[in-house]
Amino acid sequence: MKKFLMVLALAGVSVAGMAQETTEKYSVATNSFWSNWFVQANVAYEAFYSNQEKGLGYSKSPFKGFRSNVSPSIAIGKWFTPGLGLRTKATGIWGRSVGSEDKTLNAMKFMNIQEQAMFNLSNMLCGYSDTRVWNFIPYAGVGFLRNFDDNVNAHAASLGVLNTWKLSRKWAVNLDLSFNISDDDIDGTDASHTVYGTSVAKTDRYFTAEIGLTYNLGKATWNKVPDVDAINALHQSQLDALNAQLADANAENDRLNNLIKNHKCPEAKTVTVKEVATAPVSVFFNIGKSKIASRKDLQNVKAMTEASKDAKFVVTGYADSKTGSASYNQKLSQKRAEAVANELVKMGVSRDNIEIVAKGGVADLTPISYNRRATVEIK
Repeated sequence: MKKFLMVLALAGVSVAGMAQETTEKYSVATNSFWSNWFVQANVAYEAFYSNQEKGLGYSKSPFKGFRSNVSPSIAIGKWFTPGLGLRTKATGIWGRSVGSEDKTLNAMKFMNIQEQAMFNLSNMLCGYSDTRVWNFIPYAGVGFLRNFDDNVNAHAASLGVLNTWKLSRKWAVNLDLSFNISDDDIDGTDASHTVYGTSVAKTDRYFTAEIGLTYNLGKATWNKVPDVDAINALHQSQLDALNAQLADANAENDRLNNLIKNHKCPEAKTVTVKEVATAPVSVFFNIGKSKIASRKDLQNVKAMTEASKDAKFVVTGYADSKTGSASYNQKLSQKRAEAVANELVKMGVSRDNIEIVAKGGVADLTPISYNRRATVEIK
């Protein structure tokens, strides 16, 4: 068993090391309360060390039958961020009191229930990655432990390390190593008043090595935060293009007016030639939403309407093709276009001068989140 655990740990570290080199790390947005829940089921190998054995010279090997046993372990938990989570864990049924080196005299039915705080150091130190294979997760917990044979309850605490290896978006393999302590009378014997050898143990304790599976409930990933700088740069480039085209249009107006003024034809009169810029302006949305994500996106739209109040506008809605069905994305892109059209009306544009187009799910831009938008352009 010992050799098996060492080989498994070394294999996990080597596989994870190679996986880390190719992962894409990025910042994430907070998910809803109902996202990122999980359940776990493990088989636990446990080695018990009772306070009353102090000074009796029993073998300390965790593989001796008089102090070890195998029990089931189950847990349910939630990740609140990629690095911080909580889980409620229950371990037990078959344990040892270690009052003798005869394992037939040491049987103890017990249950250890704890609330544990988990810290995913892989995500906290290296950044979240949806493709990471191995996650290294230390944890600490408190709770209570019950000895059913002797009808005893006690406080309990634990420190441990959970290692997970991703099999798919829903499934992962667990290797959980922990150290647990409890009040010194949990095994039915209070050794705090009895001296064995030269010292008195203050707690009962046991070590566990668990292996099993994690199943992720519902959404098990984290959305990438949009690159605000890239979006702002895109908006600025569109605004610059609009201003450049307006400047060209004004220059052309001046040139034509000068030609007309210098013409000797008595019927000549001054005219104004209007050329309308067509550079599209983007307004972005969050995944699955038709509410505009940031009101700042409308500043460029307002600049466009003020430059061409009487023009006809085309509002085109989009959704990203990797999320949702084709029919759902078609409806979503329609709602996004209508949301932006309503803002144009508030800016003074006549509803009759607005054409709405729904493109459905597309993958025109990279990353895919940039396709969750609606564009405004002058027809």
